[in-house]
Amino acid sequence: MMIISLLLLASLLPHLTFAAHVGIVNGREAKPHSRPYMVSLQIFGQHKCGGFLISNKFVLTAAHCWNGCQILTVVVGAHDLSNSKISYRIGVKNYIPHPDYKTSPVRNDIMLLKLQERVKLNNFVNWISLPKDGEDVNANTVCSVAGWGQLWTDGPLSSCLMEANVCLMNDKECYERWGDIDFSVSQMMCTHGHGGFCNGDSGGPLVCGDTAVGIVSFRHIDLCNSPEYPNVYTKISAYLPWIHQIIRNLK
Repeated sequence: MMIISLLLLASLLPHLTFAAHVGIVNGREAKPHSRPYMVSLQIFGQHKCGGFLISNKFVLTAAHCWNGCQILTVVVGAHDLSNSKISYRIGVKNYIPHPDYKTSPVRNDIMLLKLQERVKLNNFVNWISLPKDGEDVNANTVCSVAGWGQLWTDGPLSSCLMEANVCLMNDKECYERWGDIDFSVSQMMCTHGHGGFCNGDSGGPLVCGDTAVGIVSFRHIDLCNSPEYPNVYTKISAYLPWIHQIIRNLK
């Protein structure tokens, strides 16, 4: 059933694919636990997507990382997913995809997960800040992306957290590359660079300085880190009122 769904989605969106099942291309291994906000979203012990802590009880990720009936487990404190000496697993109490999320074309690809218990904050587990209201990052800013996704197109997933520097692209250029059907200037942002994301990195953060400004969303269907079609992220600043409202309502 899942294979049929993915094939159907690919036929509806011929130029793009979600990064859900994408590691970092042309990246490097992150310093262990240097990104304590990173989480691995797993199904039956297998990594599916990335995500990141924004408080001691909420994870932010991409809406397409959940099909509405799967049971996700959140792994916090991880670096090497094959070694669980420090990391631990937490269940999800509430799945809150954006109410206007849709796949064709992709819009509002953002989801909050409320954990069943508060995370234990330490040197290996902590949250990352979100942008302030009205705060946007300028084009050409050097930022970074990280994940446990595929190391190249159709390559293997990485057991260790990988990272790469990327450069924010001007909204106008993103729009021209993707077109108005695929790219929404108000909801999305994109990056380019030698490194970038691939399948399995979906839901992870685009980090500029010490702030998560974007969420890994989609890429060109045929090539990870395509030079012609830049990687696309959900723009977090566009969803701050929704995020804050959900957190207040579910405290």
